[in-house]
Amino acid sequence: MDRLRAMQLFVEVVERGSLTAAAEHLQMSRAMASRHLEALEQWLGARLLQRSTRRLSLTEAGTQALSSCRQMVALADETLQAAGNHQQTVQGQLRVSASASFAQGPLAPAVVDFLRQHPQTRIEVLVQERAVNLVEDRIDLALRISNQLDPQLIARRLTWCRSAICAAPAYLAAQGQPQSPADLMDHACMAHQLYSPDAWRLQRGAERVVASLPQIRLSANDSVTLLRAALAGGGIALLPTYLAGPFLASGELQRVLPEHEPECLGLHAVYTSRRHQPALLRSFIDFLAQRFDAELPFWDVGAN
Repeated sequence: MDRLRAMQLFVEVVERGSLTAAAEHLQMSRAMASRHLEALEQWLGARLLQRSTRRLSLTEAGTQALSSCRQMVALADETLQAAGNHQQTVQGQLRVSASASFAQGPLAPAVVDFLRQHPQTRIEVLVQERAVNLVEDRIDLALRISNQLDPQLIARRLTWCRSAICAAPAYLAAQGQPQSPADLMDHACMAHQLYSPDAWRLQRGAERVVASLPQIRLSANDSVTLLRAALAGGGIALLPTYLAGPFLASGELQRVLPEHEPECLGLHAVYTSRRHQPALLRSFIDFLAQRFDAELPFWDVGAN
């Protein structure tokens, strides 16, 4: 029995929640679908799904096998697309979700340049701090800054998102420059409500430090708000370098504890499936990956 077809069925069952729905999508009988699934389990030597009258759920072996099966199916689809769709026109509309700070920072000019290159396209950017449900909110692509992503989704890391602890020179002149992470306890710190709301994870060489933040005078669910508050002298903030970089370069902000590096997070393009991926989505993801660079994004080049 075709193992690739069996893997494709397994992935569809997980994504659609039922064997019947997967069989209908792949245009095969339920009996044939059952045989494919049983053959895959026999080949792998483990049960992949727990079956009940109400629902299907992944076993531990199924959870481990899902990622590999997705990769195999995706590779086969990408090979077919490369062979048959290399001249496909990039056109249509794309709904993209991103945080306010990233949308107002690197994303907006990137979108403008992409639209200029592809005049038959439209992009709708939805600014949302929370992790949206891609299916329910009809999102084609989510740009997420995190090291913990939903394993049910497909994610491609585009680059790294580094951060800097910083404050306005006027604040540091009045309150003093912290000499160690422990000194942050005596300062007015400002934190993002969704990311590190009460502690900052720092690293100096091989040393890892968790700096507690007992004096949170200001918190916000948007990094742009924290940036403006830091510029106004409100305290010390942990800000992404794509946002704080220009102000660090101009001297309007200064680095605090520069020898301690905040946790580096991946910037990922997240979407639901590689199968039958529209040319517009593929092209936009490739465009962002090339523009941002996998290891050193342009906003970190020459950063102090």
